[in-house]
Amino acid sequence: MDAKKTLRIARWEVSKGRAAVDRRTAVALVVVLLLLGGLAPALAANPPTPGEGIYRVGVDESSPYYEPVQRNDRLRAVDPDSGMVAAGEAEVLIRDGAFRVADTRKGQAALAELRDAVTAYNDYLMRQEPDQAAAFPVVVDLRYVSQTEVVRVGAPGGGGPTTTTPADRTTEPGGTATPTTTPSGDGDGAGSGFGGFPSLPGGAFGGTQSGTPGELTPPFPLGSLVLAFAFLLPMNVVIQAYGSTVIGERINRRGEPLLVAPVSPADIVVGKTLPYFLGAAVVTAVIAAAVGGGVVTVAAVLPIAALFLATTFVGALLARSYKELTFVTVAVSVGLTAYAFVPAVFTEVHPIAAISPLSLVVQDLQGQPVGAGEFVFSTLPATLAAAVCFALGIGIYREEDLFTQRPIPAKLGDALAAPLSRPRDVALWTVLFIPFVLVAELFTLALLFVLPTSISVPVLLVAIALVEEVAKSIHVRAAFARGVFERSTRTGLLVGALAGAGFFVGEKLLLVVQLVGLPELVLGRATLATVGAAGMPLWMLVAPLALHVGTAALSAVGASRDETSYLVALAGAVVVHVAYNLTVVTSVA
Repeated sequence: MDAKKTLRIARWEVSKGRAAVDRRTAVALVVVLLLLGGLAPALAANPPTPGEGIYRVGVDESSPYYEPVQRNDRLRAVDPDSGMVAAGEAEVLIRDGAFRVADTRKGQAALAELRDAVTAYNDYLMRQEPDQAAAFPVVVDLRYVSQTEVVRVGAPGGGGPTTTTPADRTTEPGGTATPTTTPSGDGDGAGSGFGGFPSLPGGAFGGTQSGTPGELTPPFPLGSLVLAFAFLLPMNVVIQAYGSTVIGERINRRGEPLLVAPVSPADIVVGKTLPYFLGAAVVTAVIAAAVGGGVVTVAAVLPIAALFLATTFVGALLARSYKELTFVTVAVSVGLTAYAFVPAVFTEVHPIAAISPLSLVVQDLQGQPVGAGEFVFSTLPATLAAAVCFALGIGIYREEDLFTQRPIPAKLGDALAAPLSRPRDVALWTVLFIPFVLVAELFTLALLFVLPTSISVPVLLVAIALVEEVAKSIHVRAAFARGVFERSTRTGLLVGALAGAGFFVGEKLLLVVQLVGLPELVLGRATLATVGAAGMPLWMLVAPLALHVGTAALSAVGASRDETSYLVALAGAVVVHVAYNLTVVTSVA
């Protein structure tokens, strides 16, 4: 790849895009980006209040309960009337010191909310007292820490510091609540979060809470939700522009001059992608600076941006019209946003969050150190998957695929078969598909870990078998369908054995999950057991090689014939793989 030619194409892409966007559109785009960039601080400072005013309370302004009702967002004060509860005009009526509650589920919920409002108001009044030590004799600081972290807390009775090791306690993996009683003079929980944001309830932007015992709440990952949308929404704007320019050159054949120019397809693709990637990096850096992030924040989001662009690039090469491209970009956006978003919402409560690069963003904003192994685990799958997507797209960046109106499955088959010319290429590209397998399996793990293990473990084992068998055979089927290899059982066995051996080598990348404590989870142990990494005997370490070679050979033999035979053989390979997974997991349980 020639750097000078690549940069020239990048400059041409920028100038072409600038000419295509008029001043009004540019202003609108800048306004949209600024609004998206301001989403995080706006939501952090003024979080949404679902159910605002949902419960009606009949209370007079002279009642001592009027002020607590007014201060609660979910309660709405209305003029009291003796028959309003019976008439369904209010859920609670407070009159002459007596309470009348509607005999419905909503009425009981309203009464519970009223109790909470009164408690919160009483705490508010106590905070106005000059002598806070008398108002709050006990204040609790609660901090969630790693089980292996040594924490120094004040000894009971005001003595010297003592050391506790959370790992010695029997707790759920992922964190330990270490309470510390402190003097209450400054224990009202007030303060500011990171980046100048006000502190949010439940430790939303941090792992520390402070206040009276009644105020402590489980950590709710509101910060993760805000960050996911703040960093991922601008990606949709970038990929829309990127996908449009790629498919525009295909439909209008404007990209034909580049194909006959003395530049390689890699130069063209990298040059056209570079401006959009740099644009995503700049937007990410601006948002990170606004919320108090650093280099780790930007570095963690960039692999997601690269994966957004890579999948959009492949989709734009496969789509036949702007309508199909819209479907592709929406699917890409939803899928990748779910991959980054779903695990990240558990950043403060569970190690499963390490699957998402956004978990690194949350840790960086909290001021927590991010280890090298943890960073690699969260970002490497997305980075490698993006690289493979670009490599597949470069393989079909040629006239016969760019300017022909063929169905998406046919073009996808061309992309899978393009890099295969010799049987040993199958082994190499099977290894390159490992990032997709890792992403799919980790995402499945994130979706299933909340379910009972009696349900989640069998479903996970079936999903693992299906994903792996498809990854080992889909490019083999594409190669046979396009005549790259001779259609014979002998060739099928050879190619299948190479695919299985390549997958066995690449599968060992899954062992990196041990760096972040996933083996402590039941599903994590089940995943590791299927790849030979959960303390199994030596003979069982060889079993995965035999499994992958055998099932891949079975699928490849079916792929060498026709589509129906391939699907039947693939189903048989999945059944064998599931049986193996169940046997291994039950033997090491």
